[in-house]
Amino acid sequence: MTSKERMMRALNKEKPDRLPISLHQWQKHHLDKYLGGMSDLEAFEKFGFDAQAQYFGDVGQTQVQSTALKSSTKNWRIEPKVVGTDPDNRAVNYTIRTPQGTLSYKTAGDTKTTWVTEYMVKHDEDIRLIGKYMPVPKLSLKPVSELYDQLGDRGILRGFVWGDQAGCWQHACCLMDVNELLLACFDKPDWVHEFLNYLLEKKLLFVESMKDAKFDLIETGGGAASSTLISPDLHKEFCTPYDRKIHDALHDLGFKISYHTCGGTLGIEEMIVANGCDVSETLAPVSIGGNQEPWEFAAKIGNRLALIGGVDQFNVLTNGTKEDIRAKVHELFETVGPNGGYICAACDHFFETPIENLKTFADAARECVY
Repeated sequence: MTSKERMMRALNKEKPDRLPISLHQWQKHHLDKYLGGMSDLEAFEKFGFDAQAQYFGDVGQTQVQSTALKSSTKNWRIEPKVVGTDPDNRAVNYTIRTPQGTLSYKTAGDTKTTWVTEYMVKHDEDIRLIGKYMPVPKLSLKPVSELYDQLGDRGILRGFVWGDQAGCWQHACCLMDVNELLLACFDKPDWVHEFLNYLLEKKLLFVESMKDAKFDLIETGGGAASSTLISPDLHKEFCTPYDRKIHDALHDLGFKISYHTCGGTLGIEEMIVANGCDVSETLAPVSIGGNQEPWEFAAKIGNRLALIGGVDQFNVLTNGTKEDIRAKVHELFETVGPNGGYICAACDHFFETPIENLKTFADAARECVY
């Protein structure tokens, strides 16, 4: 069975020949430092993983300078000012000029990642500038098709819905301080819904351009909707209705959908099912900041969704012994994936994981035969 066949069977909640094994994403820092700058596809193949290749083009993340500048238009003119060029201490200040007002935000970063240090939305009226002028790209189908063909039977190709995060609530949390946004849910809920609806309209426009794209799986959601940050009641009001509309539009185009919650799933299990996704990830265990173990979530979900994730990328995959890694893979196979419908994977990004640990991780899955 090829890696693609194995993973597609799992996504269809079926049993493949053995436990599929993968990673959420390779990070350039790790590829450069430990693997000589090889590509993610080369790295998947080197260790014998079932590949989850990701297409990041056209997503429009404002936090990434090169992507943000591609979004500049006549009515959404982005003016960056680089204030820190050290690779380990990058900093960029952005000004966005629109016909009816100016917005600004700031980012910082190092060789591993980029983060926001000043958010774009500072005043109530700022969301109306976003709603009226923030441009939405169309997905370029040709590079997606080329990557799909390059990947072949080595795994699945994953895509995203436009924005800093795919979910409306999660995207809003990248544009506004999350503490202020949470308070606004109580103080001015209509304003929050107005904000989310602006983002929803733009995401649905992008989804329209995804027709005929060769994706095996579309990732939606994002960590800000995890129940480690937002309560189940707020999730039900400010996440589920918007998630459902995006998922319905994606399903109309024939895509399978994975909903990403970074592991904070306690209390929102039924909402994850209700939002219409096909897959839930990343099943982050308590040791890495989740609020329930992967097998506890799996027991509540039953066979209604396929599952991806479950492996603590720091305490197990990076700092664990070979015995720890092998034992965890077998534990997850026996408790989360005994009936199929499960792709065992590192929950999220890692940066300093020894390559021998990655080999042990991949090898352990070959012992887990259905």
